[in-house]
Amino acid sequence: MQLSAENTAIVLDSTADCPDAQERHPNWRMVPLYVRFGDETLREYVDITPEEFYSRLRSSAEPPKSSQPTPADFAAVYEGLAGYEKILAVLLSARLSGTLESARLGAESSGDRRVTPIDSGVICGGAVILADALQRRLARGTTEEELLAVVDRFKRTRGLLFTVETLEYLVRGGRVGKASGLAGQLLNVKPILHFEDGEVAPLKRVRGRAKALAEFESLFLDGTEDSPDLHVGVGHADAPEDAAKLVERIRAARPNASLDIVTTLGPVIGTHGGPGTLGLFWFQDEPV
Repeated sequence: MQLSAENTAIVLDSTADCPDAQERHPNWRMVPLYVRFGDETLREYVDITPEEFYSRLRSSAEPPKSSQPTPADFAAVYEGLAGYEKILAVLLSARLSGTLESARLGAESSGDRRVTPIDSGVICGGAVILADALQRRLARGTTEEELLAVVDRFKRTRGLLFTVETLEYLVRGGRVGKASGLAGQLLNVKPILHFEDGEVAPLKRVRGRAKALAEFESLFLDGTEDSPDLHVGVGHADAPEDAAKLVERIRAARPNASLDIVTTLGPVIGTHGGPGTLGLFWFQDEPV
């Protein structure tokens, strides 16, 4: 089957931090995850904005928790895409969440054979960069085999770095992964974290935020070549000034690269990373 942007939809979950998915591309949709303060459950980007979340996070006596969409949530979105012959669900790492399984069960429960769930192996704008790579091929016509080959290459070669103000939130939310040995050691030391086998892992430690930004730039330069096929994204948790500084460094270091997304990390990722989290993600794609 020949796939195109007219007959194939892409479904993201809300941890991609792309709330305007359908405005970005008409064939895209977003399924929200949930964040819970006590007995109050809210859909991120629907019932609560990132700005409202971070304000509430700082004043809340009880830390929030997050939960995945239900299979019914996905089934409802699939049903709304009745005009499409194929649906690609590009979702956050299955090592971090049961969202991928909910997407699969949502299709299975409704007998929808159009759906291919895809584990991006990453979070936030990393998933958007992968979805954009698929969209570029849909725009000129492609096959599912070609798209799955792009997914495989993305998972092998993509870059994703982030740093947090404190590991407290990752530890509290059970998402600290292979970085657990760093907990309690940080003070002014900032960890440079990455994703290894779909979960958080330590890469380096530096002292202070400025050195963390410099280390981001250095690792980015080592892992990329300057070209229009280099696709980059930046995400931040209520840290717009640091994000702006990182964008400035990236534009200077790789002037021909495509800066695809600069976004505020939403409530779910904010629950686990905490305010001040800063992320950089990239994919050196092939010409399409």
